[in-house]
Amino acid sequence: MPQASCLCGDVTWEFDGPFQWISHCHCARCRKTHGSAFATYAGAPADQLRLHGKEHVANWESTPGFFRAFCTHCGSVVPGEPFGGLAFAPVGNFLDDPGSRPMAHIFVASKAPWFEIRDTLPRYDTYPPGIDAPVLPDRPPLDPPGGTRGSCLCGGVTYVVESPPLRAWNCHCARCRKGRSAAHASNLFTAADGLRFTRGENNLTSYKVPDAQRFTQVFCNVCGSNMPRLDYNRNIAVIPMGGLDDDPGMRPQAHIFVASKAPWYDIADDLAQHTESPL
Repeated sequence: MPQASCLCGDVTWEFDGPFQWISHCHCARCRKTHGSAFATYAGAPADQLRLHGKEHVANWESTPGFFRAFCTHCGSVVPGEPFGGLAFAPVGNFLDDPGSRPMAHIFVASKAPWFEIRDTLPRYDTYPPGIDAPVLPDRPPLDPPGGTRGSCLCGGVTYVVESPPLRAWNCHCARCRKGRSAAHASNLFTAADGLRFTRGENNLTSYKVPDAQRFTQVFCNVCGSNMPRLDYNRNIAVIPMGGLDDDPGMRPQAHIFVASKAPWYDIADDLAQHTESPL
């Protein structure tokens, strides 16, 4: 019985049966919600899902009839309302090996320009064959051109990166996987004063893992999207790359904390791999 939880542990869930489908989704809405290069979801009949801690769950309707859910305490993506008789859950939050593996990449026509698919899984520009659902256009950036723009899914929070990027890493640590509810986090780093929020800064909520020295997750409290964190003590801004509206001009340079990598995700590129952090 695969079990999962959000980053803070207020919301937990498990499935009573096997998954029907697991896929990596590259649509812009998933990328913004998770702040990652792609989201990985598992689908199973809705009556097989057991969700605990519903009082800590908020839902935001990202498209008509489809709700994205998140923990109001820590911002992790959690299973939302069933859709088409199926419950969909982010695979990044599973505590153990779920026993199934991703079967395809979907919505690759919306793929982030800074991420390259290097594995051999089937790829579909939108939905896989057999799914008859409308394909909605991506939302254009809300701010005028200038710098590298970013935003949350609901558009309530926007920002611009005005200083050059310092580095970009894919992080596979368990905290990042649970916080982003994804296979890994993809973070862009720049100077703390090089990122400027242009609207909605009062919509940001922060959650610090109690036993961590610094690990803090920032998210929009309306739609749950992962948002940049400003660390003035270290003079860095940590930017979830999935929330960027423009190409930042830098690609991920390495995988870090690969000793904690999810067992269901294989690294297929030739980037440097570090067991923990190289710093």
